[in-house]
Amino acid sequence: MQKTSSRLLALLSLLQTRRDWSGEGLAGRLDVTSRTVRRDIDRLRDLGYPITAVKGPAGGYRLEAGSRMPPLLFDDGQAVALAVALQTAATGTAVAEDAARALATLRQVMPPHLRHRIDLLRVTAVRPPAAGDTPQVDPRVLMELSRVIHARQELRLDHTAGPSTSAGAPRRVQPHHLVTWRHRWYLVAWDLDREDWRTFRVDRIRPRTPTGPRFTPRELPGGDVPTFITSRFRGNDGTTTDWPCRGEVVLHLPAADVAPFARDGIVEELGPHHCRLTLGSWSWTALATTLGHFDTDIEVIGPPQLATACADLAARYARAAGPKTGPTP
Repeated sequence: MQKTSSRLLALLSLLQTRRDWSGEGLAGRLDVTSRTVRRDIDRLRDLGYPITAVKGPAGGYRLEAGSRMPPLLFDDGQAVALAVALQTAATGTAVAEDAARALATLRQVMPPHLRHRIDLLRVTAVRPPAAGDTPQVDPRVLMELSRVIHARQELRLDHTAGPSTSAGAPRRVQPHHLVTWRHRWYLVAWDLDREDWRTFRVDRIRPRTPTGPRFTPRELPGGDVPTFITSRFRGNDGTTTDWPCRGEVVLHLPAADVAPFARDGIVEELGPHHCRLTLGSWSWTALATTLGHFDTDIEVIGPPQLATACADLAARYARAAGPKTGPTP
């Protein structure tokens, strides 16, 4: 059996991981009797932890939050996980400065052995080149959007199409979710004036006050946020994650050479120097252009729209490469 002090720390850690625990559940996790759990709960209460009894057939316990609650305790694994998350967030995110300060504060209160482990752990989150010029989001805007989403209040906002454009008339929306997609923050909302779902880039949003009345949330197309967002950014209506345009070709390359660059496509080996690739895109022209990146001969299996897009693209490139007969108008 664990010593009383170690057992109390383990009990406190369990109480912090979820809202309600049954007495039998705690006893099983700690490998003690229910009577010992009751005694340990009383000891934690004497130390100032607000633990309340949960009524029910089996009974249980709940660790309440409050301003007088003693400092939270983390086991070694939790502290390391928190440090990794904060180091990752401290690189090019909307809360980078706050994350760095939180990590410094966390390090100061760690015991020496754990502080040494954290000092050895250096995580560098490298942002892809495409995300290097991503505008930073004001944390205050994120907090305000989170507040109105939680309160289910209508919101008036200014939204610009680009850095050099004006906002135009305020938009009236019912905000539903905050999401991140490829290093950008987006607000998913029902646009009251357009009577349709919209995604707004948060770095281009300026909330207006006061907020509007409360609303009953609508059901999101697709049933969940990942499906809706993936579908919208693939050019669909939000109900399916399939690409609007999907084609099948044979490439004159080994499957092993194609697979690393096929994104979410399906690669099938046909021989040492040929493979079948099934790939999707938001338009037939975009799909034909993507296939050209493999720099090899292509045999279009189908559908006919893909073959037509390849022919149109070939004619366009041929005109671009042809001799000039006069000055460009």
